[in-house]
Amino acid sequence: MSETVRHNTDTSGELVAQERIVTRPGVRKVLAVARVVIGFTFLWAFLDKLFGLGFSTPSAGAWINGGTPAQGFIGGIEGPFAGVFGIFANPFGDWLFMLGLLGIGVAMVMGAGLRIAAVTGTLLLLFMFLAQFPTATAMVDGELVRGSTNPIVDSHWHEALLLIIAAVTLAGDTWGLGKWWADKSFVRKNPWLR
Repeated sequence: MSETVRHNTDTSGELVAQERIVTRPGVRKVLAVARVVIGFTFLWAFLDKLFGLGFSTPSAGAWINGGTPAQGFIGGIEGPFAGVFGIFANPFGDWLFMLGLLGIGVAMVMGAGLRIAAVTGTLLLLFMFLAQFPTATAMVDGELVRGSTNPIVDSHWHEALLLIIAAVTLAGDTWGLGKWWADKSFVRKNPWLR
């Protein structure tokens, strides 16, 4: 059996589904809910930044109103990696950021393409973590301000783990398009698309 097919099928050629990895139906349902929740988190961020729904993005700052979703965040970076992320402070960075939020959100909510969403989402969250590093403290006007209860682990790590867990447990197979997607010939030949 070829290397590319082995990842999606067992030795009999049968498609490997989530039931072979996570054997308890209740656990599969919890994983499906977690997958949709993390997907909706990314999808909501996309919609809020696109339309300025007033949560983290006011209407005047919406992308459709000329706002700059990535540039606003990047402009506020003051940590040791500020210079590194400055290369994305342009319209290309806005497009990359918004397409990333949309793609990760849709893949997770729909349950297809979870591996790609997990990798790209984890990279995005790593970059956001580094952009805000150090998370525990910052000097503001000569005063030490505490911004987090933990200087190492914050919500970016939790979100990245949810993305990864959804991908490795095939959480898109329950209440999603995972099985349908995995059965496509191009996905069988390229299991990284799963």
